[in-house]
Amino acid sequence: MNALSLTVVASPSPTASPSSVSGADLLLWVAVPYVCLAVFVVGHVWRYRQDQFGWTSRTSQLLERRWLRWGNPLFHLGTFMVIAGHVVGLAVPASWTEAVGVDEHAYHTVAVWAGSVAGVAMVTGLGMLCARRLLSRRVRLGTDRSDKLLFPLLSATVLLGIAATAAHNVFGAGYDYRSTVSVWFRGLFALAPRPEAIAGAPLLFQLHALTACLLFAAWPFTRLVHVWSAPVGYLVRPYLVYRRRNGSVAPPRTASRPSGARPAVRP
Repeated sequence: MNALSLTVVASPSPTASPSSVSGADLLLWVAVPYVCLAVFVVGHVWRYRQDQFGWTSRTSQLLERRWLRWGNPLFHLGTFMVIAGHVVGLAVPASWTEAVGVDEHAYHTVAVWAGSVAGVAMVTGLGMLCARRLLSRRVRLGTDRSDKLLFPLLSATVLLGIAATAAHNVFGAGYDYRSTVSVWFRGLFALAPRPEAIAGAPLLFQLHALTACLLFAAWPFTRLVHVWSAPVGYLVRPYLVYRRRNGSVAPPRTASRPSGARPAVRP
């Protein structure tokens, strides 16, 4: 028995057997995720065909800069770190990280501390952006209906994820979500859903997963679509060279007239 097996045996994660999956579990962990993924894909196609001019982040930098100067970089930096952590934790099986020499204890130690730093940066930035939108009248007036849906849903998803990590893996006894939530997540994309893998997960992890599904469903109809329009081409495009003209252009000369004289009026 290898080290990973010893770890799983030492701290088992409660999961339901396939035969004990209820209709509510099938609805929450199979039907809802697939509906949200379908809306995510079809919604992006519709948005691109119908609203290309609205495919933007709708920046409000000209309306307020003080809060945006700190909140925007913190939020985006924390978001990139959180996404990277979720890709490794959900999409990469534990056996793969074991194969490259990263045991389960080392992985969870790095994941908890790096995730905590990323979560603090993301929450701080998101809090500043939300406060800016509420406290600045000019920014508040520019808030549309999609923003009123996006910001609460995004905040709920982020806070639930941090609460789950803090309650179970920082202050709690520890929970191996890679043997439950990750298995359910990979099963969705492999078209082999395993709702029993997440049915026994702690409530905070379940709520975090559900709000994330709803966030993906709302994605195409909000400013989040600007993620797919990142200016990657700027990194490889040639430099723009500005040259000064060889010779100065004389300013246009105007005819002088006596002081107090009226200008001639042409018929």
